[in-house]
Amino acid sequence: MGKGEIVAGYLAPHPPHLVYGENPPQNEPRSQGGWEPLRWAYERARKTLDELKPDVLLVHSPHWITQQGHHFLGVPHLTGKSVDPIFPNLFRYQFELNVDVELAQACAEEGARLGLTTKMMRNPKFRVDYGTITTLHMMRPQWDIPVVGISANNSPYYLSTREGLEEMDILGRATRAAIEASGRRAVLLASNTLCHYHFHEEPEPPEDMSKEHPENMAGYLWDMRIIDLLRQGRVKETFELLPKFIDEAFAEVKSGAFTWMFSAMGYPELAGELHGYGTVIGTGNAVMEWNLVKAGLARAA
Repeated sequence: MGKGEIVAGYLAPHPPHLVYGENPPQNEPRSQGGWEPLRWAYERARKTLDELKPDVLLVHSPHWITQQGHHFLGVPHLTGKSVDPIFPNLFRYQFELNVDVELAQACAEEGARLGLTTKMMRNPKFRVDYGTITTLHMMRPQWDIPVVGISANNSPYYLSTREGLEEMDILGRATRAAIEASGRRAVLLASNTLCHYHFHEEPEPPEDMSKEHPENMAGYLWDMRIIDLLRQGRVKETFELLPKFIDEAFAEVKSGAFTWMFSAMGYPELAGELHGYGTVIGTGNAVMEWNLVKAGLARAA
């Protein structure tokens, strides 16, 4: 078995509105469309994912919240209905997915070896959170690639932001070590929105795009600043600004997926490809890709 490697990372936000706008057969509510620029951005990301031919997709979601430790899906096959507790009118999704339990277990063991509290989720009736499902559907609606689902320990919310993100850095290093030992070609999905200021009233119908725009001008300007740095490959500068961005833009990257992904990739000073940006109920969402194969940092399939 050869050495495994991370072949790409994607910033892959999870507004359930995007699934709702697509009208896939798994989702009960029907829409008239909406949020097309972001949905088309995901279409572009799907094409590059297909070219990479990964063996496994690893996703870290802020909506599987575990206060004690970092948890990993540990059941080979999961099925059920995932419902967004805030938008049940938009997202009632019948999911079915296969889990790479061997790699998930290895990630948990590596995390524990580095001092983290980790746990495997062994409940065969577990309802997978809507953040995980949305990101995976938008990136790979065929559902034909095994996944590793990782919970949000939320340590950045009850420790200081810096302390919490340091823990996510450790989780990233553990993930990388487990992937390298596994022989897998892996893609990382950071299920994070950027600016998270949002409206509190929903238009009728929800897909009325005449009502969709940034909720907060300062947050939008922060998003543009961060995206521009990432497009230029100024990753170190981005992470130096990250705590201030989180505080001033109420950025969801605080939950840790973004830091986890970059830590696992080794913080490459690599220009990210922006597939698209758009707002959902006023929040800022960017679909971005860091393709390590194109950059010569990983092998082609």
